[in-house]
Amino acid sequence: MRLIVGGASQGKTRYANESYGGCVRDFHLTVRRWLDQGLDPVAESEKFLLENPDAVIVMDEIGCGIIPIERADRLWREAVGRVGCYLARRAKTVERVVCGIPTKIKG
Repeated sequence: MRLIVGGASQGKTRYANESYGGCVRDFHLTVRRWLDQGLDPVAESEKFLLENPDAVIVMDEIGCGIIPIERADRLWREAVGRVGCYLARRAKTVERVVCGIPTKIKG
């Protein structure tokens, strides 16, 4: 599995498509859906990786900036961080894309 992270609208999906031929985009929104369904996002991510060991996962960094007022948004932000750490530990490569420019963090 490969993980590509970065801020919103920074060129992550385009980079993933050009470099790896496709990706699972907006994984941070998948985390939100799992939370809304009462599921453990880390456990669900583990299941996802078992079924998709060669996935290229694109996920927004949402932990920077102002802390959300709504509790649900704070829980989501925390969950995305935990999932990101989990995925990064298991990833073959981790790349961060800023302004369309990738920087290899791992691998």
